[in-house]
Amino acid sequence: MKKILVVDDQYGIRVLLNEILQKDGYQMYQAANGVQALTIVEENEPDLVLLDMKIPGMDGLEILRRIKDIKPHIDVIMMTAYGELNMINEAMSLGAITHFAKPFDIDDVRKVIKENLATV
Repeated sequence: MKKILVVDDQYGIRVLLNEILQKDGYQMYQAANGVQALTIVEENEPDLVLLDMKIPGMDGLEILRRIKDIKPHIDVIMMTAYGELNMINEAMSLGAITHFAKPFDIDDVRKVIKENLATV
């Protein structure tokens, strides 16, 4: 069973993604901040991380850097409600595989996840 970690400070986004992706057969983990996210990455080694760009405290770019330092093989998809091209470009240069703008189409997210995890 493939493992996915959702990192978002918005509870509703975490619950939505958790419920839908769990029904798709994935083992799900949730984190509301960077410290929780990095602990889950170290202890459970998810196959994929859905990571919000704007999180209070440690932002998405810093979390991405640390994930790639700890477990460089883990794929990361960034999520952002802000169309900040420079941050998206930096995330891609740090190793994110793609990004979604919020509000996103959940079917698009599910398709990208399925395609990505089929190759993992």
